[in-house]
Amino acid sequence: MKKFQVVYIPIGVPTFHLESANDQFRKSVSLLKSLSPDCVVPDGPLLKLDDLKAYLETVQPDLVVLQNTTFANSAYATEVAKAFSCPMLLWTLREPVIDGGRLRLNSLTGAFSAGNVMHHLGRPSFEYLFGGPEEEKVRTALGVVIRAARVKHLLRQLNVASIGHTPQGFGFGRGLDADLTKAFGANLECIEARELMLKAKSYRPEEFADELKESRAKMVGLDRLPAQNVEAYVRLYKAYKDFVVSKNIKAVASRCWPDFFVEYGTPVCGVLGMLNDNLVAAACEADLYGALTMYIGMELTQNPVFFGDPVSMDEKENTVTFWHCGTAACSLARKDPGAEMGVHPNRKIGPTMEFGCRASEHATVFRVGRKPDGSFRFFISRGAVIDAPKQFSGTSLVFKPETNAEEFVTRGVKEGWEPHFAVIYADVAAELKVLASLLGMDICVY
Repeated sequence: MKKFQVVYIPIGVPTFHLESANDQFRKSVSLLKSLSPDCVVPDGPLLKLDDLKAYLETVQPDLVVLQNTTFANSAYATEVAKAFSCPMLLWTLREPVIDGGRLRLNSLTGAFSAGNVMHHLGRPSFEYLFGGPEEEKVRTALGVVIRAARVKHLLRQLNVASIGHTPQGFGFGRGLDADLTKAFGANLECIEARELMLKAKSYRPEEFADELKESRAKMVGLDRLPAQNVEAYVRLYKAYKDFVVSKNIKAVASRCWPDFFVEYGTPVCGVLGMLNDNLVAAACEADLYGALTMYIGMELTQNPVFFGDPVSMDEKENTVTFWHCGTAACSLARKDPGAEMGVHPNRKIGPTMEFGCRASEHATVFRVGRKPDGSFRFFISRGAVIDAPKQFSGTSLVFKPETNAEEFVTRGVKEGWEPHFAVIYADVAAELKVLASLLGMDICVY
């Protein structure tokens, strides 16, 4: 797996104030290294085209930070655009001194020259940043772009698994391998649910002892359920774990009903919840793009995300409740009573997760949506998860959007969004907007 690489390309010409340029260069390097320790930087500003060309031959960027350390004509940006097709951030430095004397950097004119030639070369999709390396807004914006570009890089190396098919009427989650690769760069692995059921049944008791120990440590009340269901669940958890490890899978879209109730006798809900707790994005009802949505949220936060349906709205409280049968990560449970276990609300078979999710001051509702023409768009809504007990049998959380909840619901329905969403336990709206831009997808803010 290729390591994500940020490459700093500071361009300029020697006819401007080099003392100021070198000072900005050193401060920019310090900032970039603090945000991405492996960032590749040159020894100094690249003030000649030959120096720039020589440097470009030594790097393999996944994100280019192209900075006009001073003015540089469009030939410099042309060389960079010719060399690399990866995401690019064009960074303009603020003039360090305005005193009626010499123009020290003229970085902004250089940025206009670079932006102009990028458009003429057919590369209009780049990020842009204005400000000095000591400004907090610059640090924040650079961090956002680096994190978003890192996720785009990871998507191109991602293995997603489709375990079984979507149920009838749930086609919104179905995806083709070519579509997934073309839009995101990811690879799709497919396996029938039956194969993992058979694998689960084949284990000897000692082979799933670790999974049973882990489950008892995380799940509250697991052993209150019928012993045969607990054992069947642990066997299935072992089968899923072995599969994702063997194939280097980071996101799973799994068939659930009716197969696991009818043919296996135990739901897959608890299995998916445990995978989510271990940062393998696991969506039920074989929702492939739901799993991809979860994966993006997990990579941006390094924490589990909630996956569920919008099932209730309270106009007075300005909240929307998200719920699902019981696949949430144990670590999302409220401390009291913890990650309790129960039975499926319809089938009355367990184990399924049974808890309300903990509060979070900052949260983002997110969905990778597929449009009727086959292109993709991002649903993004900032808000908070409020402190609320379990709302319905299964797992639930109550989201309070920054905007109007009724508008959130009305627009979401009328604009044709899928009924599954991820709730991310952080404000990552800025990163998601940049990622959508890097992937060439529509940004829909709610």
